[in-house]
Amino acid sequence: MILENERRAVVESAPELAALTPGRTGNLSVRDGDTGDAFAITPTGVPYDGFGAADVPVVDVDGEVRDGRMDPSSEVPMHAAIYRREDVGAIVHTHSPWATTLAVAREPLPPIHYMIVAVGKRVPVAEYAPYGTDALAENIVTAMTGADATASLIENHGLVVTAPDLETALENTHHVESLARLYLQSRAAGLEPATLSDAQLETVLEKFESYGQ
Repeated sequence: MILENERRAVVESAPELAALTPGRTGNLSVRDGDTGDAFAITPTGVPYDGFGAADVPVVDVDGEVRDGRMDPSSEVPMHAAIYRREDVGAIVHTHSPWATTLAVAREPLPPIHYMIVAVGKRVPVAEYAPYGTDALAENIVTAMTGADATASLIENHGLVVTAPDLETALENTHHVESLARLYLQSRAAGLEPATLSDAQLETVLEKFESYGQ
């Protein structure tokens, strides 16, 4: 079975995706760790506990389906375009409630907390386009590139997070959702969230270089 490890990673991570997004509205993918020219992605319209590794579609970065018993997510163009343009190993797309609240308000997430540096100095908003289209994919890549970020909100849609691996992509999706919640809760309480300066964020980035084991 081609991309066996990547396909198994999709299956194993599907329950966490289910906890982040309502219904069957999200998707995630893992890039071929050897060649980088294909990726395993969640199938379309299937409960997140309703498929096995052999069902998981494998798609070339040009968007052509290579293998898998089920049809791939409708967001293949978005995933393929990001992989063609960005050196990333995994992508997570959700309609998580707090991040999507910002998306429907068409407001970026500012640097209200130092953990935002996990994805950049802010989370931009990509211009709306119909889901599953090349136009949407291009808008997301443009927004992330312009903000030097690895995540982007999408106008009236949801959130996309990229990372070197799927574990990090999922973790950073949780970070963005948590920060969006803090930001919106503080505003709902009548408070004006303070933002960190660029210099303060640069200090955090430097400290993160030696963080962890």
